[in-house]
Amino acid sequence: MRIETVTNAEIELLTAIKNADVLTLERILHDDLLFNLPDGNTITKEFDLNSYRSGKMKIEALEATDQVINIIGDSAVVTVVVSLKGTYDNNRIDGVLKYIRVWKQFDEELKVIAGSCIVLT
Repeated sequence: MRIETVTNAEIELLTAIKNADVLTLERILHDDLLFNLPDGNTITKEFDLNSYRSGKMKIEALEATDQVINIIGDSAVVTVVVSLKGTYDNNRIDGVLKYIRVWKQFDEELKVIAGSCIVLT
């Protein structure tokens, strides 16, 4: 696994999130994904996909900075700061979050197997 591969996967993921591209998210997110939200709740792939399918999650702007990638065998750990603007279930989202994501190589494809985010501002 190369850093460029992970960087490209991150770009594809963030683009899919911004565009509510459920087909790409279905492919990139592992079926057994667990993701911790800032409020302490843990969500699954299906919960995440349903928030896009239903139109509850709407992203207006998304900008990633301060990305760090560590490759460990067939996995990669990514930290990134994301400025996010949008709505979830008509509630305003406007802030800066720090994400950590774990990517794992499966055959020819990288998938997100775990993640978490905290609010910075």
